[in-house]
Amino acid sequence: MLKGKHILVGVSGGIAAYKAAILVRALVKEGAEVRVVMTPMAKHFITPLTMATVSKHSVLTDFYNPENGDWNSHVSLGLWADAYIVAPATANTLAKMAHGIADNLLLTTYLSMRCPVVAAPAMDMDMWNHPATQSNLQTLQKHGVHIIEPPAGELASGLEGKGRMEEPERIIAFVEQLFVKKKSLAGKTILVTAGPTYEAIDPVRFIGNHSSGKMGYALAESLANRGAQVLLVSGPTSLPAPQGVELVRVTAAAEMYAAVTERFDKADAAILCAAVADYTPEKKSTHKIKREKEPLSIALKPTIDIAAALGKQKKKNQWTVGFALETDNELANAKKKLQTKNLDMIVLNSLNDEGAGFGGDTNKITIIKKDGTVAAYPVQPKQKVAEIIVDTIAKMC
Repeated sequence: MLKGKHILVGVSGGIAAYKAAILVRALVKEGAEVRVVMTPMAKHFITPLTMATVSKHSVLTDFYNPENGDWNSHVSLGLWADAYIVAPATANTLAKMAHGIADNLLLTTYLSMRCPVVAAPAMDMDMWNHPATQSNLQTLQKHGVHIIEPPAGELASGLEGKGRMEEPERIIAFVEQLFVKKKSLAGKTILVTAGPTYEAIDPVRFIGNHSSGKMGYALAESLANRGAQVLLVSGPTSLPAPQGVELVRVTAAAEMYAAVTERFDKADAAILCAAVADYTPEKKSTHKIKREKEPLSIALKPTIDIAAALGKQKKKNQWTVGFALETDNELANAKKKLQTKNLDMIVLNSLNDEGAGFGGDTNKITIIKKDGTVAAYPVQPKQKVAEIIVDTIAKMC
């Protein structure tokens, strides 16, 4: 599975650094080409000579060689690596990664990575449980870092609790699964909608909603990382286009409908994550409407239901995934939407759940499939939620 893969291992300064040698040796046995970068503190726990011996490459610890001026290019490492494993990842290193601090080669290299990044934390239980550490972990997950949570057991302090670095063989198994997932949607073309729509009242005002587009963009990025060709049709957001994703920007519901229906024939699936307005003004004023003393009424008409339209249009080899944001009778309403719009799966979230809904960086979802199976998940960063949804989709293909 790892034969020929380029694996970069980052070692930070903790007692679990001895496990890094076991990890690197096992990766080399699996056929990977392994290079190691160490923090200055890591050298106090395990020597660069040991890591160079097991990796069969010289170890990088500084930005440059002071004797001859050779530069250890973090940019080149970022281009070279197929995966970056930080093990052990101390509380200090995790905090710096979360906040973009680059005061050593391991951290500068992290900021240059274009490949999946995996962190295997190792620290005492109180450090692990501290709100600052947990907040940093959430930030890293939001940035797409894969966290291998430490198991509980006897710690170097003599205490019993969570904080031990995961065993090398489990880390390797996790990384192997990342490469399996990376190819799981290769050859598939998937259409994704994201963000709100703005329905113009006049040249300066519109009817809209609070959708940020974060969930849809996270899905598009995750799908692309699995090898899919992704077409992202997005309403107005401030988010940049995910790498490797074709982005089509629209404003109103009618524009989104046209963009989606035009492209759906060439897609294997559509994931309809956008918060499309249900109504639009019957008439748009060509001039700014002035304030008057009398009440103002605006006649609204229903927009075209994109999910229902694709449900009628789709062929046997195509499938559609919808989203339902509810405030009451959540499960019943989601199941009804699944049936009436001929969806294959629907993702439910509720504005009544803390950490779910518009604007935030987390979400709490329930996935309901056409076969009636229901799976509920706790509040998690939207990047992690996207991975869960895409895992489910990959099994449907």
